[in-house]
Amino acid sequence: ADGEGKTGALADKPTTGWLTKRSMWLKDWRKRWFVLEGNKLHFSKSPSDSPHGTIDLAACLTVKSAEDKTDKRNSFEVATPEATYYMYADTEKSKDEWIGAIGRAIVKYSNAFTNEDDYDDGESDSEDDDEEDDDE
Repeated sequence: ADGEGKTGALADKPTTGWLTKRSMWLKDWRKRWFVLEGNKLHFSKSPSDSPHGTIDLAACLTVKSAEDKTDKRNSFEVATPEATYYMYADTEKSKDEWIGAIGRAIVKYSNAFTNEDDYDDGESDSEDDDEEDDDE
């Protein structure tokens, strides 16, 4: 509830939704509730459970479609130096929204990658987005 009255980047409301994630060890697929908050992607068993895992997007290298690797429709990967996470959405629209939101979080929170175009968002051509420059 402390997000009230803020303007600019911090007021972004978290991106939330169901994704099916591949477990790291058993390689089976499990539906998880994901919350993208700032540059942290948390996941839990349901919206009412507290997260049991977090992907730190500050360390994220790429987010991109992974259908060729997983044979799952609407799947994508989030790659960090430690691990690559695979997940899929229920619809292509949802997949695109997640890739876009995660990609924007990576760029927003990491200066190291602002000049890399590792993720293909389709709209990363302009370096100076005027969307969130209202710091007056």
